[in-house]
This record gives sequence, C-alpha cells and structure tokens, in this order.
Amino acid sequence: MSVPKVAAVIGAGTMGPGMAAVLARAGSEVRLYDISGEVLERARGGYDMATGALDRVEAASAPGGSVTFESDLAKALAGAELVLEAVPEKLDLKREVIAAFEDHLADDAIIASNTSGIPITQIATALKHPARLVGMHWSNPPHLIPMIEVVPGEQTAAATTEKVVAIIGAFGYEAVTEKEVPGFVENRILYAILRECLSLVEQGIVSEADMDTCVKWGIGYKLAVIGPMRLLDLAGLDIYSSVASYLNPDLSAATEVPEMIREKAGAGQLGMKTLGGIYPYTAEQVAERRAEIAKGLIAVRKTLSAL
Repeated sequence: MSVPKVAAVIGAGTMGPGMAAVLARAGSEVRLYDISGEVLERARGGYDMATGALDRVEAASAPGGSVTFESDLAKALAGAELVLEAVPEKLDLKREVIAAFEDHLADDAIIASNTSGIPITQIATALKHPARLVGMHWSNPPHLIPMIEVVPGEQTAAATTEKVVAIIGAFGYEAVTEKEVPGFVENRILYAILRECLSLVEQGIVSEADMDTCVKWGIGYKLAVIGPMRLLDLAGLDIYSSVASYLNPDLSAATEVPEMIREKAGAGQLGMKTLGGIYPYTAEQVAERRAEIAKGLIAVRKTLSAL
C-alpha cells in the first residue's frame, strides 16, 4: 500500500508539524488542523524546521506532496484517507475530537491516534465504527525518529492495522506492532530507565551530568546498534542470569513520581521550555541544545540506516 493521497493531522502542537512534514515528503496532500490560530502560526515555523531537517537526512528525497494549515475541521478532513489525531494527552478530549471526525469521513478512512499511552480501546468508545481506529504512536521528534508503534485496540479491525503498517513502510519508517498495554512498549522501557536514573541521582550516587554521560555512551551507544534482545545474546544469557540474580532485587521499584521531579515541576521548573529543569538554560542555550540534538539525531540516523 502506498502513502495516502490525502491525510489530515489534527493538532498542530509539538508533534503535528513534524508528522505533516514526513507525510508531505512521501507524497501526501496534508491538511494540518488546529483550533488555535496562534498554534497554527507557530506550526508553520515548526513545519519549515522539520522540512529543513529532512533535507539533511541523506535518504530523503524532494518533497512530493503539500501541506495546508487549516482552522476549519470539515475542510481539513474532506477526502482524507488517513486522519492522525495529535491533540493533548487527555482521554475526554481525544474522545470528543475523534467523535467529530466520523461525520466528515468516508467509511473506509482510517483514524489513527498518536497517544503515547492511553489505551486505544478506551478512546474508541467515542466512535460509531471503532474498527477503523488504531494507535499510531510517533516518537519525538517525529520527523527524525523513523519508528512508529502500531497499537490496535480490542475492536480494531485486522485490516486497519495491516493498512497502517503498510503506510508506515511506504514512507520509509519502521512499524512496531504491539498488543495494547498502558504506556505502550517504548514509553514503558523509557520510564523504567528514567526511574532508575532518577533514583541514583537522588541518592547522590552520581551527578546529573555524569548520569547523562554514562547512559549516552555506556548504554545508548550499544543499544542503538544492537537492541536489548540481541545484546543478551551477545553478552551471554549465563552472564545476564548471574548479574540479574543479585542486581534485580536492588533496582528501584518506586511507584511514585520522584521527589526531585515533584519539587521542580511544582516550582515551575519544567525544563527547556521554562529555561530550567534538571539543568539551567538561557534562551540562547536552549536554541543551541535543540540544534545540537537535531544534528546528532540526523547523524545517528544516517549511520544506523547504513547498518
């Protein structure tokens, strides 16, 4: 299956512009919609930035489609074969938004939610035809991370899942098909890592900066090339069994948000967007760090794609 001729991205915030850029690059006529004119205006800059980053990805070809920025939902959805919902992570909001889609779509149009962990089965209760809804979770930044989790709900038709997997392959991304579980696979792994990282920093075992260095080079470097299941084979299952037997009981099993995160978030220190979180930033440093991250992701993507 090829990419959809017409696709709609509903929600032009953090993820929408990058998702639109990928689809347009692959040849779709994309309508990027948001209820807020201010958000749509910012999205134009976000789309241009994402397109520029794609230009620097070696395998990227010239844009084959187009993007329009819409504030009229009916116009955004007209003729759409694939609709990507990318509104904030609130179940009631997603249900409300998705329920409004059906009046404007053909019966065979696919609705995909970019939720990062809300069960698709719960979102689907808003639809008259829940078989057309599937989870399609892009990783941030969506224009640079070429992997998408495909998560069917209890009522998702097998054909819907198959079509979305084929569409993802058609624009050159890797599809990972999963069973429905809270948080999905990617975020469950990520949050398990973050829990242990925060626990060790809070205990004073390691500084924030040294933790970043340790995970970047000691863990991330290897896993980016090998993957965790093959890493087990490389290291030896006997070695894993021996270390896990004494280490697993000592790992963090915290069920609450770490205190250092609660304190900083409560004080409005949310990270780069507030010029301070784990680390302090100036506005110039935020711009520099974001540019460095994009440059690094592009370089790593090129290397991994060649392996």
